[in-house]
Parts: sequence; structure tokens; C-alpha cells
Amino acid sequence: METLQLTETTSAHITPDQLLQYWQGNRRLTRRVIAAFPDEHFATFSIGGMRSFADITLEMLDMAEGMPGLAHGVWKTMEELAHVGEERPKTKAEILQRWDAATRQIDELWPALTPERMQQVDKAFGMYEGPVYSTLLYFIDNEIHHRGQGYVYLRALGVEPPPFWDRH
Repeated sequence: METLQLTETTSAHITPDQLLQYWQGNRRLTRRVIAAFPDEHFATFSIGGMRSFADITLEMLDMAEGMPGLAHGVWKTMEELAHVGEERPKTKAEILQRWDAATRQIDELWPALTPERMQQVDKAFGMYEGPVYSTLLYFIDNEIHHRGQGYVYLRALGVEPPPFWDRH
């Protein structure tokens, strides 16, 4: 069997639709983790000084609601973000409603995230400068990281989390 030798000129490709499906699959799984979290512990439970899962979820939501920035360079400021600002959803149900709205917005704005836009340098939330593709990958990485914290919290509360491989 012949093996592929990777070089500096070798490139791997993922289509924009494949990347969108990967992100949305992760978002579906994260939504199930949020939904599985007991309401009475959502805003209060913590381990080892970490934030509550409600606070963690708001940060993930802020990343997803950054899609207008990714697509068009229209960013909220840090002060306008839900996890630091005054527009915080108050309940898990409100967070899930915003989660679903952000999911729809990602699908709607995705076509504007062209290969050319992905390579442009932008300043996310007025603070974090870098190529748009890097910011997008950070959004996905951030969600996966925080979803892992949700898994730890759920297990500590005696709740079986959704299977991590099921992203449908």
C-alpha cells in the first residue's frame, strides 16, 4: 500500500458545506448537553472554581452569535456580549431559544462566508485580530472545550450526558 507523503505544497480540502455540517453537528450535540442539564443546577453548580454551566453556555452562545462578524465584519463589542453584558438570558429555556436562533442565523449567513472572506483579517468583538478562518475555528474549539466541561458537570450531578459521538 502506498502512503501519501505530505509536503509544504500538499493541501487538504474541506468544502464550505462540510465545515458548516461539522460546526452544526457540534452545535446539535452541545444543545443536547444544555437541555440535559438540571434546571435547578444550571446557574449555580460549579466544580473547582469553574463558572456555572449557564455562564459557560452564554460564552458559547456569544461565539455563535458572532456569525455576522464572520460573514460581514459586523461585530458586537465585548460589552454587548451576553456573557458579560446586561442582555443575559435568565433561564435555560431562554438560552435554548437564543441557541436555536443563532443556529438559524449561521445557516442563513453561511453563504456570505466566502473563501476570500475566510482569508481576510478582521478584529472579532473589537479585540481579537486574525484571519476569519482562524476565528471560526476558535469558535468551534471553544464550544467543544466548554461542552466537555458540561459533560463533567453532568456526570458529577449523576446525569448521563448524551453520547459525544452522536452529532445528528
